[in-house]
Amino acid sequence: MEKELEILKEGKYIYGIIRNSAPLNYGPIGMGKRADEVYSICYKGISAIVSNSPVIIYEARRVNMITHEKVLEEVMKQFTVLPVRFSTISEHDDDEGILRILEKDFQKFDETLNKMEGKKELGLKVLAHEAPIYESILEKYEDIRSLKAKLINMPVDKTHYQRMKIGEMVAEALKKETSNFKTLILDALSPISDDMKLNDNYGEMMILNSAFLIKNSSEPLFDKAVNDLDEKYGSFMTFKYVGTLPPYNFVNLVINTKGI
Repeated sequence: MEKELEILKEGKYIYGIIRNSAPLNYGPIGMGKRADEVYSICYKGISAIVSNSPVIIYEARRVNMITHEKVLEEVMKQFTVLPVRFSTISEHDDDEGILRILEKDFQKFDETLNKMEGKKELGLKVLAHEAPIYESILEKYEDIRSLKAKLINMPVDKTHYQRMKIGEMVAEALKKETSNFKTLILDALSPISDDMKLNDNYGEMMILNSAFLIKNSSEPLFDKAVNDLDEKYGSFMTFKYVGTLPPYNFVNLVINTKGI
């Protein structure tokens, strides 16, 4: 007896919300292996960007996350976009379910679009160069330099605890130095941005992992400030500057698709 194939219910995958009245079609770039057409559904000048999709929970794997983000990046070429949480799917296989969502949450979408209009997210990660920053610590901290000099000609097996102490002192100095650099960078960039989000650092060499919300008109000034910091501190650290990004760090758009 042949196994019956499970027939999945069809719905609409929601990528983002924009302010627009005209029909839009971005071609077959939708989620999943089917590559469904991505298009807009409009209600009173606000549109949802959607594609057909089986009603499933998409795994947060790289290939799926990239597809979701690429759709948003394509839309962002023309519009301010409010990104919707990954794997948000309306369980209706026609446009009516999306229209009801737009009607129900119209005020929230309208207010958030007003807040985000003419702005973009830029990402900045700053990582210290290990050798130069350790060298600067030895130059700057006389107590570490002095203790290390005392131990340089002594047997390793007889100076175990002293070397551990040096390691602890260097780790503390590194924490202090990276914190100072972080403050210098933020003092230069924060006045140019409308908002800022500090994300968790990973690894002791990471100085900053941040996102900035910038007015489009302020972007050249912000670019210059980052370049100036790179010129000034580039021997000590690497600046990984990324943009323009969907404003994930500043818009947390969760849509309730149940019962609609």
